[in-house]
Amino acid sequence: MQHQRQIEAFHAMLAKGQDNTLLRFGLGQALLADGHAAEAVPHLQAALGHDARYSAAWKLLGRALAQSGDADGARAAYTTGIEVAEARGDIQALKEMRVFLKRLA
Repeated sequence: MQHQRQIEAFHAMLAKGQDNTLLRFGLGQALLADGHAAEAVPHLQAALGHDARYSAAWKLLGRALAQSGDADGARAAYTTGIEVAEARGDIQALKEMRVFLKRLA
């Protein structure tokens, strides 16, 4: 129920013309947490369209793609996410994405 309210709020913001990295990331995260992985994918991709250096969005995109059954897409997202996290020094996201990538193998 909590996630559904968040999803509705994010959709309302988008309908008003608001669109940014954190809004799309939050919507993708709420959709994924609510069991709608496939619906989360385009919003996480949109978040990365705003900021391709957002490590957490790469990590969540990989998870959403994996849960949607797109293992190749998930591998690609994690691989790019690992490169981004390395460049940014985002050690925690780097470690997590390496683990998730190994699990897909």
